[in-house]
Amino acid sequence: MLSSKDGKMIILSSPSGAGKTTLVKKISQEKNYKISVSHTTREPRENEINGKDYFFVSKKKFQELINQNAFLEFAEVFKNLYGSTKQQVFNNLDNGHNVLFDIDWQGAQQIREQTLTYDLISFFILPPSKKVLLQRLISRGENKEDNIKIRMEEFDKDIKHWEEYDFVVVNEDLNICFKEIIGYLEKKISYDKSKIDKHVKTLL
Repeated sequence: MLSSKDGKMIILSSPSGAGKTTLVKKISQEKNYKISVSHTTREPRENEINGKDYFFVSKKKFQELINQNAFLEFAEVFKNLYGSTKQQVFNNLDNGHNVLFDIDWQGAQQIREQTLTYDLISFFILPPSKKVLLQRLISRGENKEDNIKIRMEEFDKDIKHWEEYDFVVVNEDLNICFKEIIGYLEKKISYDKSKIDKHVKTLL
């Protein structure tokens, strides 16, 4: 089981539309983990709440935070900036909370490259197929053809980073995927990397 004086850092990354944000919210609700709420310069989607889903800020404000060295990690994704602030993350970790990160591979790389005293566990989430991924992008409101095209074009680039992660899971069924992630976190199941390697080849 997860247990230590300080909390653990748990990263979930995925190609856009593979379901990492939904999984992060479910893990937080079921296991009482804290979510690192990122700052972003993108516009809110329908039903997104400032301060809960993201801190929605201007590019000027985001740049000010960069200049202040306020971010643990930040990256540009689909022409928008995203970043996790050190203060929020470290306060939760120092109080013994496990912290979930909903970030892309660029942010994950930045965190790995830092010398931190906290345990770090990373997950990469894959869709069962490109067809399912496309359906999910449409169903979540990505109805602009250009947005969908950009995300699908980035897909092949994103999944090439799967081997950088501790665990890779396929999100075909949300509840099954959730249980698999918790199984790895609590060391109740073993990891079969060869199975993932085969799935990645089918996606590419």
